[in-house]
Amino acid sequence: MHPQLAADLDRLPDLLEVTRRHAVTFLDGLTKAPVVPDRPAPRAVPLPAEAAGLQAALRDFAARWEPGLSASAGPRYLGFVTGGATPAALAGDWLTATVDQNAMSSLDATGQHLERETVGWLRDLFGLSDGHHGALVSGATMSNTVGLAIAREWLGERLGVSPAEDGVAALGTVRVLSGSPHSSVAKGLSMLGLGRAALRTVATLPGREAVDPVALERALRETDGPCVVVANAGTVNTVDFDDLRAVAALRDRYGFWLHIDAAFGAFATLSPEHAHLVDGLDLADSLCVDLHKWLNVPYDSAVQFTRRRDLQARVFQNAAAYLGPLGEHPDLVHLTPENSRRLRALAAWFTLRAYGRDGHREIVERCVACAHTLGAAVEGVEGLCLLAPVRLNVVCFTLAESPTAERLAALAGGLAAEAFLTPTVHAGRPALRAAFSNWRTTQADTRRIAAALERAVRELPRPRG
Repeated sequence: MHPQLAADLDRLPDLLEVTRRHAVTFLDGLTKAPVVPDRPAPRAVPLPAEAAGLQAALRDFAARWEPGLSASAGPRYLGFVTGGATPAALAGDWLTATVDQNAMSSLDATGQHLERETVGWLRDLFGLSDGHHGALVSGATMSNTVGLAIAREWLGERLGVSPAEDGVAALGTVRVLSGSPHSSVAKGLSMLGLGRAALRTVATLPGREAVDPVALERALRETDGPCVVVANAGTVNTVDFDDLRAVAALRDRYGFWLHIDAAFGAFATLSPEHAHLVDGLDLADSLCVDLHKWLNVPYDSAVQFTRRRDLQARVFQNAAAYLGPLGEHPDLVHLTPENSRRLRALAAWFTLRAYGRDGHREIVERCVACAHTLGAAVEGVEGLCLLAPVRLNVVCFTLAESPTAERLAALAGGLAAEAFLTPTVHAGRPALRAAFSNWRTTQADTRRIAAALERAVRELPRPRG
């Protein structure tokens, strides 16, 4: 063994303690640190030729890279839809690296059993029936892609072919209908060989991002052959929800595959006041839920569910003697694109075991309350315009005067030390979006963000002309 590896192994308990103290210091500083530091990237250096050891690497990381890291794990990072890591999830993730399991095969099965228990807990958390089976994947993009891959095989089944065996050309023209699809849907269609052009946007309800069921039925009547409908349970801009039961009723008449993108909207199930938004979630043929959003587990983590695990295994099966069996209960290696991956279920298992339904309901309801507080504050700031009602955990707004992408970028830049918001375009208008999903965020943080936003608007240069 290399002498430096041997030295680090001998000192491993002490080195892990140093790392623990460093991590705690970083986490303790999240409430005070700039949310997005204004700091250029460090100058690249060549790969070291000689071993210096873990402690030297930690010093170098702390000096060169850590100062530029955002406070994305903290309470005022409202960009994208980013959660953090609950204490239990953080511990689970640390242990994930410690035990270093590849949970894909029944030949070494404990990690696989743990993932199945975790998926069962998630199924219960979201009010799904036992007809849904699932597996963990890296994020919403991969969850949507897996769901669409199963849908692709279902299309083949209806036509008497198997795209997994015969290729997508055997399907002919494919249509995927959706009101306000997330960008990951088009990306998934591209990866699956169905093509971005397969996605047809259907009209939404007036002033909404929810699909118009009448327009959807019209599009279904005009579509030749079986197709896929992607319903939305929480759009990215305004957290709008399709009427899932109405969409499912159309499936009974027109026979399409129903994929529901509920990346973060599924968590509305936990709040009695908002559970009606996801009424009908269980009717999905396939379902996407992102866990590194509102479950607050570290990147990367999402879950996919489907009622047709047989088709899923037909797509993703991997025939090799050293892999586990296919059978009635396929090993995880036969259910997702990966042959090997870390035991990402462990962080989710820890946070679900530690805080249960009640703890995660409290996170959801607190985030929703904070979003309403910021929404009310936006309405009270001269120069800002709320673009949609706050339905759940996202506040979408713009400048009342000259809302150009450049001016909104300047506004976001003026907030960067206090809060991070992401740009978007809603109904053709450049806007900003604040998404509340971090377990640490409180009303005090929200008031601080609102005050910073008011200052930033006041200090924004007037538009020319």
